[in-house]
Amino acid sequence: MLRCIRAENRKLRGAVLWLAFLIVPIFPAVMGTFNYLNNLGLLQSEWYSLWTQHTLFYATFFYAPLIGVYCSYLWRLEHMGHNWNLIMTAPVRPFALYFAKFAVACKVTLLTQAWVFVLYLALGKLVAGLPGLPPPEILWWCLRGTLGALPVIALQLIFSMVMRSFAAPVLIALGGSVLGLLTNTMDLGLFWPYALMIVGMNSNQSDDMLAGGMAGFAVSTALFLAVFFLLAQQLLTKRDVKAE
Repeated sequence: MLRCIRAENRKLRGAVLWLAFLIVPIFPAVMGTFNYLNNLGLLQSEWYSLWTQHTLFYATFFYAPLIGVYCSYLWRLEHMGHNWNLIMTAPVRPFALYFAKFAVACKVTLLTQAWVFVLYLALGKLVAGLPGLPPPEILWWCLRGTLGALPVIALQLIFSMVMRSFAAPVLIALGGSVLGLLTNTMDLGLFWPYALMIVGMNSNQSDDMLAGGMAGFAVSTALFLAVFFLLAQQLLTKRDVKAE
């Protein structure tokens, strides 16, 4: 398992994936800040209000597709030529290959969340001119958004594993995220994996959506994660996914 993780980490050295990591989060950050500055009459909670605008765009339209890009990239080499034959005959359990990609995708996602917070802080101070520092809850919401992303990472890796297309899983992630917004507005966010990211980040809300409800969020995240891990295990051991 550790050797597989190290091998996946080596793939990230000098990878174009880091361009998406750096550039994509800038768009929702700029859009959110612009929206905040143009609605100061309504948005008067300073750092909290700025967070609502940043996450309105990022958590709904950019976060899941960005994870989709990460997952598609991690499976890209395996879908080239006859590489499936090589990895399926490697002297490791097939699920170890999947879990190694999951671990690396989680690391990149955590770094992405840290970069999102840096952009939020920088634009809040330098562009919006907000006083002091963001409330400590914002850091917790960023971390919670990372936890909510774990089932999405697991599911997107499955989509990218069974689909040779790079773009199709990314589009699925975008559609899932939009549906996540809809389920969240119906108070059904805990029953849809893509909504967990939105709920975790407290998207477009100043008051904590999970106040007193963290247990349900944790259970939902764990259940979805377990289901997707089992599905990946079955696909890799029973179907020998797209080996040639």
